[in-house]
Amino acid sequence: MENLVVKTENHIATILLNRPPANALSSTVLKELSSALDQVEQDEQVKVIVLQGEGRFFAAGADIKEFTTVESGEQFAELAKYGQDLFERIEHFPKPVIAAIHGAALGGGLELAMACHIRIATEDTKLGLPELQLGLVPGFAGSQRLPRLVGQAKATEMLLTSDPITGTEAVSLGLLNYAYPNQEVMLEETTKLAEKIAQKSSLTMKLALNLLSYSKDKNYLEGVAKEAEAFGVAFDSHDGKEGINAFIEKRKPEFKNK
Repeated sequence: MENLVVKTENHIATILLNRPPANALSSTVLKELSSALDQVEQDEQVKVIVLQGEGRFFAAGADIKEFTTVESGEQFAELAKYGQDLFERIEHFPKPVIAAIHGAALGGGLELAMACHIRIATEDTKLGLPELQLGLVPGFAGSQRLPRLVGQAKATEMLLTSDPITGTEAVSLGLLNYAYPNQEVMLEETTKLAEKIAQKSSLTMKLALNLLSYSKDKNYLEGVAKEAEAFGVAFDSHDGKEGINAFIEKRKPEFKNK
């Protein structure tokens, strides 16, 4: 795989996002992530998965440059649906998946982290959904998972302002399990937690994770379908295209509200 590295040791598989400089989640990265999940799911020696990023960031978002190659809102909605299905697979994965986050998890990066069963980060990590700055909306179920983790009011604030929160604040809101002072300590503590979990029976962990999935209701599934549809509508709009172009050109977008 070109953008991912998979390493296994002591029943723990580490999936490393390795697409510098920001580990942007292109369609190729998402497909490679799907293949990596196939690999670790089939490996009977793997009991826990740790997902982390190489370099400065966990994942700073989706690949905005790739958006310029999409020709229609329908294709944009299909891209959203692929990401939604992949992240849903992670949430329902039969083996626990731990996100080890540093630097930033923004947009698609945060959506990926929210799909994991457990989230650990550094205290200064930036976490947010900045899509509205681009004239877009979240596309990988962020609008549905975030309120379930931090509450409706805070999720609304984060989505409408595009302002990120720190790892420290994210713990207090329930978005993260733990936050540690630096990346070295965070990775050490993540490994300790993964090793503790790996001592459990694979069978009972699978049963427990399956039981937890029943906490969702049908409104969630309706919501992600509407999100993919809205993702396509936003892309087809003037402001969506303007936001993407402004990001590529490193300038402030001039929205026309249409």
